[in-house]
Amino acid sequence: MEQTHALGRRKAAVARVYLTAGKGNVSVNGRDLENYFALESLRYIVNQPFEVTGTLGQFDVKITVVGGGIKGQAEAIRLGIARALSELDREAYRSALKAAGFLTRDAREVERKKPGQPGARRRFQFSKR
Repeated sequence: MEQTHALGRRKAAVARVYLTAGKGNVSVNGRDLENYFALESLRYIVNQPFEVTGTLGQFDVKITVVGGGIKGQAEAIRLGIARALSELDREAYRSALKAAGFLTRDAREVERKKPGQPGARRRFQFSKR
């Protein structure tokens, strides 16, 4: 099996995922998954597509992720892995991944700050006099 490539995005994070057949090694930016994501909850998010499709430990994953925070990066990686698995075998994996909601890009972004206000929607306190 050759390498499968997919892209995942979430907030400001962009993850490039390269999937190959292997023993389940996951490296993020040249570091081990446990080393890159210290929190168990973030490692769980990254491994969700494999658990849903029952392919945990069957693929080696090389990930390059830039931008955003660690939560956004983990969710971008999840989308990238789900897209790569779906591209690999549409009939077997796509329906399970779609039902779990892993193939949908979460389009929510931070609203920009407006001039003359302290935040995107917040206004300075109004003073009548």
